[in-house]
Amino acid sequence: MAFILISIGSNIEREKHVRLAIRELKQAFGSLQISSVYESEAVGFDGEPFYNLVVGANTDLSIEACVELFKGIEDRHGRKRNVARFSGRTLDLDLLTYDQIICQQPIELPRDEITKNAFVLLPLAELVPDQIHPVTGQSYRQLWQHYPKQQKLWTVPFSWSED
Repeated sequence: MAFILISIGSNIEREKHVRLAIRELKQAFGSLQISSVYESEAVGFDGEPFYNLVVGANTDLSIEACVELFKGIEDRHGRKRNVARFSGRTLDLDLLTYDQIICQQPIELPRDEITKNAFVLLPLAELVPDQIHPVTGQSYRQLWQHYPKQQKLWTVPFSWSED
């Protein structure tokens, strides 16, 4: 059984798509660890602010199967694949880590954006503060403490009910 960390982001109908992603991830993995939801400015393009969070789960799925599962969830909820890399999206699910595996194929793990984007690192530091980043050897708490806090993000109250 592997422990995985998944980032979730949305800037189109944010609340709806974050709730739907959590629902589908619970169906796939059962119990989830869920960070707070953070709002952040769009990075790399002019667009609506994003909601971002990180989820932890245990799985018997392979890395490839996780990535395919996430693509399927994104596609079912309106993710457009024929648009610019930095653009608005209904749902973005990224596998950040798979246990302590370091690899380039089938995807890069741990994901490079962990150390580059506050909207990934802060939820990680909240959710698994003492877990060690496989490449840097530092905990996510330490990485956040030394992060140059130039990107703006803030916690938002989030209702998990669909009412």
